[in-house]
Amino acid sequence: MRDKRKAPDTPQKLNPWTTVPKRTAVIFLSAVFFTFSTIGIAEDISDFGRQLPIRFAGGVLVSGLIAVIYAWTGVRLRGRSWMVFVPLFFLQIFSMRELNRHFPVPPNPITMNAAQINSLADRLNYDGIAIILATLLAYGGFVFVFVGEFRRRMRVTTEKTALDTEMAAAREVQRVIVPESAECFPGFCVESTYVPAQQVGGDFFQILPDGDGGMLVVVGDVAGKGLPAAMLVSMLVGSIRTAAEDSHDPARILRILHDRLLGRSSGGYATAIAARIGHDGAVTMANAGHLPPYLDGKEIELAGTLPLGFAGAGQYLTTSFRMEPGSRIVFCTDGVVEAQKPDGELFGFDRARQISTKTAIEIGDAAREFGQSDDITVVAIERNREQGLRTRDR
Repeated sequence: MRDKRKAPDTPQKLNPWTTVPKRTAVIFLSAVFFTFSTIGIAEDISDFGRQLPIRFAGGVLVSGLIAVIYAWTGVRLRGRSWMVFVPLFFLQIFSMRELNRHFPVPPNPITMNAAQINSLADRLNYDGIAIILATLLAYGGFVFVFVGEFRRRMRVTTEKTALDTEMAAAREVQRVIVPESAECFPGFCVESTYVPAQQVGGDFFQILPDGDGGMLVVVGDVAGKGLPAAMLVSMLVGSIRTAAEDSHDPARILRILHDRLLGRSSGGYATAIAARIGHDGAVTMANAGHLPPYLDGKEIELAGTLPLGFAGAGQYLTTSFRMEPGSRIVFCTDGVVEAQKPDGELFGFDRARQISTKTAIEIGDAAREFGQSDDITVVAIERNREQGLRTRDR
C-alpha cells in the first residue's frame, strides 16, 4: 500500500522592500520626494516669492520627506499603513505650522518699485523652473522604475516558467522514488507511506522481489531537499534496480550505491539501509548511517557506519535474524524522529519506538501532525501468521 501527500506550505510574510533591488527602491523614493516637493515650491509661488530661504527650503523638505515616509510605510505595512498615516498627517501639519511660526512670510508691500518687481519676477521664474525640474526628475525616476521592474518581472517570470518545467519533470522522476504499486509477496503484508516536505523529496525506498519468494528492501534519505535531492534520488533508485539484477546481498547493494555517489563530481551523500527478507523469514540487513528499523516495537541493533558517499566508507557489516510469524519490521527516515513543534520540541526516538507497532500511515500521520520539517517515509513489513497473500489498503 502506498500513500503520497504533500505537506502544507507555511506562508512567509516578506518585507516588499527586500524583494526589489536597492537602487530601484532608492530611485522610486527619490521620485516620490521630487513629486511632492513641488508642494513646497507652489506655496512660495502662492506667497509671491516672499518666503525666507530657510522657510522655503523647510517647506520643500517637509513636503518631500513626509511623502517618502508615506510611500515607504504604505508599501511596508500595506493593510496596517493607517497606523502610521494618521500620526504622519498630524506631524506634517505641526511641522508646517512651526515653520510658519518661526519663519513668517513678510507682509505684502503696499507699493513696489521696479527693482522689487524684477526681483519678484525672477523669484517666480526660479520657482517655475524648480517645479519643472522636480517634475522631470520625478517622471524620469518613475519611468526608470517602471521599465526596470517590468524587465525584472519578465526575467523572473521566465525563470519561474523554466523552474516550473524542471519541477514538473522532477515530479515525473519522483514517480520512480515511490513504487506505483506494492509487489505481491506471499506470506507478507507490505505497507508504505511517503509524505514529501516539498513538491519533490529526498527520501526513497524500493521493495523488489528476490526471485525466491522473498524481497529486497532499500530505504534511504539523500542530503538536502527539492530538485537537487530529487535528481540524486532518481540516480540512486536506478542504481538499486540495476544492482538488484545481479545481487541481493544488502552489503553489496550499499557498496554499489556508495561507489556511485563517491564518483560524482558534484558530490552528495545519503543514508540508506538494505535488507533481504527471505520467504522463510530469514533477514539479512546492512546499514549505511540510516536510522535502525524496529522489530516488534524494539530497535534493531546494527553496526554504526558512515553514510553513502563519504570518503573512507564502503565497508558495511551485515546483521542476520529471523522474523517469526506475526513479526513486524518498520523502516523510517529521519523525517519521523525530527518532526518538530513550533516551540522546538522534537518527536524523538522514544515516540517513534512507541508507535512503531502501528500502521505505516498512522506513523506518518503522527509525525506530520506533530510538525513536519522533512520528508517522511515509513515502510512496514509484517510476516503473516498464516501463509497466503494479505494486503492492506486505505
